[in-house]
Amino acid sequence: MNYEYKFIYLAPLKVNIKKNKIMTKAEIVSKISNNLGLEKNEVLATVENLMQEIKGSLNNGENVYLRGFGSFIVKKRAEKTGRNISKNTTIRIPEHNIPAFKPAKVFTQGVKDNN
Repeated sequence: MNYEYKFIYLAPLKVNIKKNKIMTKAEIVSKISNNLGLEKNEVLATVENLMQEIKGSLNNGENVYLRGFGSFIVKKRAEKTGRNISKNTTIRIPEHNIPAFKPAKVFTQGVKDNN
């Protein structure tokens, strides 16, 4: 059998991908400090306390609603079966709770309008 091979060169595609910008907690603290004229240590303590309160409420099964921003809610995942690929066995994943965030409509609309 006689096979004939043809090689085709495909030029790399130039795709303009927008890189997501990242804001850290330190940057948030810095911006709030500059906007309000407060010490960074005070703002950091306030932000840390807010996050601790949200985590504590979710750990107790309570949802947190911030009007105009969104809701931190506890979702219940149903029991399901999974696979352990290395041992080729099935395992049972029990029902469990996970934290979730649902943005408010005005928040979502603001993000959509900025595209």
